[in-house]
Amino acid sequence: MPAKSKAQQQAAGAALAAKRGDKKAGSLKGASKSMYKSMSEKELDKMASTKTKGKPKHVSGS
Repeated sequence: MPAKSKAQQQAAGAALAAKRGDKKAGSLKGASKSMYKSMSEKELDKMASTKTKGKPKHVSGS
């Protein structure tokens, strides 16, 4: 599932770094923390590697 916004992509990148052990899981907050708990490394990698060109900074939560 590709990221829908730049903010979502950044959160996925932070969660992916924690999954890989590059960052402490305890330092995650908000969306990245829930992504870390609920998504696999493969899903996070796919979301974090989405192209950001033309994507909005944020998307409303509906």
